[in-house]
Amino acid sequence: MNHNTPLSPRPLHHLSDAQRRVLTATQLRAHGVTAAETHEQCRPGGPWQQVLPGVYLLHAGPPTSEECLHSVLMYAARAPLSPTPPAIPTQPGAQEPHAPQPYQDAMITGLAALALHGFASAPPFPSLDKIDVLVPKPRRLRSTGYARIVRASALPDASVVAGVPVAPVPRALADAVAELSDAGVVRRLLTEAVRAGHCEPASVVRELTQARLLGRPHVVDAVDSLLAEGRAIAEGRLYRMVREHGLPDPVWNVDLRLPGGPLSGAWTRTGRNRRWRWNWTPGLRARAIGRTPRTRRGRSTPASASFWSGWASRSSTSPRRS
Repeated sequence: MNHNTPLSPRPLHHLSDAQRRVLTATQLRAHGVTAAETHEQCRPGGPWQQVLPGVYLLHAGPPTSEECLHSVLMYAARAPLSPTPPAIPTQPGAQEPHAPQPYQDAMITGLAALALHGFASAPPFPSLDKIDVLVPKPRRLRSTGYARIVRASALPDASVVAGVPVAPVPRALADAVAELSDAGVVRRLLTEAVRAGHCEPASVVRELTQARLLGRPHVVDAVDSLLAEGRAIAEGRLYRMVREHGLPDPVWNVDLRLPGGPLSGAWTRTGRNRRWRWNWTPGLRARAIGRTPRTRRGRSTPASASFWSGWASRSSTSPRRS
């Protein structure tokens, strides 16, 4: 067999371009390529190369960013339950889209996931030395090559971005921060998550708490910036609500303490205030009153981790706009 020999009569058009160029040993066998033939193709100077254990790139030269993503997922994903593929695979009809490659129990996380989510502060994808992939804790996998295994007791629901499963932003942030020591990079990532509307501050703090990262001073300082950004956005929503709905001007930033944090504004006790308050919808009330706790710059310490954890827990139970 040489590099001009077709793999098998079994068609490959149901795969994306990247998936045609990256295949596992199991997929190659399903297409009629034996282990000996695969080894021959991957000889030094040969047309193929093994990029990760059991994963092969069907061309010479470095893999593209898309091929790296798919190869990491192929390495980490759980094998399909069906032991052997059918001799003639089921093909979609003329009007049916081709199904994407399934990746069971694996998703991209960390900086690679943030880059896929569109974070401007994340490093460019080609500059990443490692691609983090999230798998269930019981899986017996090890980090190797450019694939770094990250484990989770329970996998979150993945989003599909650019054809690959990607961890939600809060989880991807926590996995990225776990590997970062640059305080500036951590602060920019957390601030952008809230400023760009990717997620709420409480969800980020909750993930950082579960990952036990709030004991790191540079992470606590970044959380201060995150909460300040969240407060600024929340105040902007409140200003806009007062202006657009013709409400009386409140007394802003009063020092009124509640279990969920201080208020951003308060109205004096008038009959109008009482009627308006009872007519306020729960969603708007949660947006306007359930503010993030204020922090004093430079006062945070690792001991405040329990405070942030409690605040995130309370925020997760607050009513939200549907």
